Amino acid sequence: MEEWLGRLDAFLAANSDRLIALVTSGGTRVPLEKNTVRFIDNFSMGTRGSASTEYLLEKGYAVIFFHRDESLKPFCRKFPHLFERLTVTEDGNVIVTGCEELAGTLLKKKEAADRLLFLPFVDLHQYLHDLEQICHRLNPLGPRVLIYLAAAVSDFYISHEKMPTHKIQSAEGDLQLTLTIVPKTLHRLVNSVVPRAFVVSFKLETDDSILIRKAKGAIDNYGHQLVIGNILATRKHRVVFVTPSTVTPLELTASQIASGVEIEELIVGNLQDRHQDFLKIEA
Repeated sequence: MEEWLGRLDAFLAANSDRLIALVTSGGTRVPLEKNTVRFIDNFSMGTRGSASTEYLLEKGYAVIFFHRDESLKPFCRKFPHLFERLTVTEDGNVIVTGCEELAGTLLKKKEAADRLLFLPFVDLHQYLHDLEQICHRLNPLGPRVLIYLAAAVSDFYISHEKMPTHKIQSAEGDLQLTLTIVPKTLHRLVNSVVPRAFVVSFKLETDDSILIRKAKGAIDNYGHQLVIGNILATRKHRVVFVTPSTVTPLELTASQIASGVEIEELIVGNLQDRHQDFLKIEA
């Protein structure tokens, strides 16, 4: 931990004149044993967080990308099958075919290198602990900080005292698990750890009829600035911004979808405007 906290401190010092975004991304694994062989995982590849990070970098933010290990990462996310597109020539050189965007993406990655810090996590316990440690470091920066909680955090876990030490044996018959609700840490983060930051959380549902109610409930419970609601089936094309007083849909047009525009570009553009308004109020 001391090593990555040192890297975080150096990153913040090097970007002291910039707005800072903390982006959480990917799913949180819940181990079933202390010596983990089996686990429960969340549905998340990290698409939302990794794509949003690229657009935040374009807007000039320095970004702390707090991500599930081996989830999608900014810039690399567009080329998951890159190895299959490599060809070796007769003189031993390697060329890439079918990746017209690669050169431009590499240039963007190089330009943003000093403004992007990767901090990985694996399981739920590490995520909750390290997130709070990062936020403590961000506290002195006040409203300059945008916290963008795009990670898919597990709602249930097995408490440490109920977790077996060794691998669960199938020879013992059917397995019954008692899962405990994960303690809600967002209220403490918003009200105690980073009370002056601009905090954005996400609400994913499969039932459109309850989405706005659940998003407003999160705002009421935690007291942060914005919930971005989305429905599983339409999450790549449509979201809704929910604040204590407004509900604002954000949706790609058919022409935008056809031309490859990503909803994260619209999300970040809207967020930048809201963060700027927030800074004017909090300054």
